[in-house]
Amino acid sequence: MNPTFIDIKEFRQHMENLRRKGMDFLRDLIGMDWGDEGLGAIYALENTATGENIQVAIRCESRDNAHIPTVCDIWSVAELYEREIYDFYGIIFDHHPDMRRLYLRNDWVGHPLRKDYDESEALNPIRMENESPEDVQRPYEIAEEAQLKELAKQTNKIHGDQYIINIGPQHPATHGVLRFRLALDGEEIRKIDIHCGYIHRGIEKMSEKLTYPQILALTDRLDYLSAHQNRHALCMCIEKAIGIEVTERTQYIRTIMDELQRIDSHLLFLSCAAMDLGAITTFIYGFRDREKILDIFEEVTGGRLIQNYNVIGGVQADITPDFAHKVKEYCKYQKGKIKEYNDVFTNNIITQKRMIGVGVLTREDAISYGCTGGSGRASGWACDVRKRHPYALYDKVDFKEIIYNNGDCYDRFLVRIDEIKESIHIIEQLIDNIPEGDYKVKTKPIIRIPEGRYSAAVEGSRGEFGVFIESRGEKSPYRLKFRPMGLPLIAAMHKILKGAKVADLIAIGATLDYVIPDIDR
Repeated sequence: MNPTFIDIKEFRQHMENLRRKGMDFLRDLIGMDWGDEGLGAIYALENTATGENIQVAIRCESRDNAHIPTVCDIWSVAELYEREIYDFYGIIFDHHPDMRRLYLRNDWVGHPLRKDYDESEALNPIRMENESPEDVQRPYEIAEEAQLKELAKQTNKIHGDQYIINIGPQHPATHGVLRFRLALDGEEIRKIDIHCGYIHRGIEKMSEKLTYPQILALTDRLDYLSAHQNRHALCMCIEKAIGIEVTERTQYIRTIMDELQRIDSHLLFLSCAAMDLGAITTFIYGFRDREKILDIFEEVTGGRLIQNYNVIGGVQADITPDFAHKVKEYCKYQKGKIKEYNDVFTNNIITQKRMIGVGVLTREDAISYGCTGGSGRASGWACDVRKRHPYALYDKVDFKEIIYNNGDCYDRFLVRIDEIKESIHIIEQLIDNIPEGDYKVKTKPIIRIPEGRYSAAVEGSRGEFGVFIESRGEKSPYRLKFRPMGLPLIAAMHKILKGAKVADLIAIGATLDYVIPDIDR
């Protein structure tokens, strides 16, 4: 899909018109450096009522003083998307309420995804030699001080008051190195400030210097609980670009593996959500049953947590002779264990008191923030990519899209429980019908994608995972962008948490089900 370029003077009005016409879902926002053609961005939009998709692009008038009007008042998720582009490209979004870096340190020099970025300046060694450590740190501390004052204003407290607290980055309930800074009025949360980037590894920048087969190895370093789906999306995008059609056997294997991965992820979700609320027994039950999936993965792919199975044109190795038998055995076992989870945890009065009516995300806000996956479906939004834009064998199997309507922690939990059942149902329709044939088609030793723009998306374990590639016909991408599942979820945290209690933050974070490496990339 080629984007329509809009003149910057007409851009804001054009985007408002698109929103009025029903383009209510900002699927992704992609920063771009087109070299001599300038800096800019590509906006991927969808009408959730009709399924129509379009892309809109804009170029900045000046490279040295790059500005674009903000759209974060039109689509809420753009607030963090625009901060990400500012961080990596230096583009300033006019009238943005909080234009600061999202991932990199505040004293980082330069914007690393620009094509003219000087990597030697990143840590500014000249400054570090000539100044004391205190001087080097000062810009970061000044920025921190300013943010503290802003948080203090939200509570009408004097700066330095005890009501500004940190949760994380090392905290079990943040599910990784994510930092929440809270402004509190007693126990009530008035504002939450999200700090990302503690494990940012520059994967998109690295990809510009790697070949397409080499990039595949990075996908399981994103959401490691969606490793199969992540890699599936990248392979699918590349295959579409170079005109490869994979075999039917490959499609069966990929679909089954994606659903086993979804069950794996949802079992870890319910285990960790229960542990966050103090239910250790459910945590042990969930991990006990998840081990059975990991045993299957290990036998076929060689990995348990890390999955490098999909390759361009198919999968790296055929399934084992007893794969079908073991998967059917597991499905039968797992169906009998769901009642156990419900008896011990889901129907427990303490669970229900902690979750029902807590952390409500409305359908309108879920769409505006782009909260896809189980979190969006718990708010009544039918956002499953397998239904909206079918791929692999999802248009050939029967399954229900699980929808709840209360948008609270409890419904987000119930969605995942029911989706385990649906994933088992999908697998059972396929497992006895895997056709004979090749598991991989031959590809050229060096893969070059024809010049153009390409995209693909899959339903990952916690939402829509997207891949965008702009190619100049080389063996490496000119630009590769991954759409994270978790960044929209934490973008909505302030909306969900405002007015909630500190203890509710734990339940809300657990049921939103974000994974930090996916957010940080």
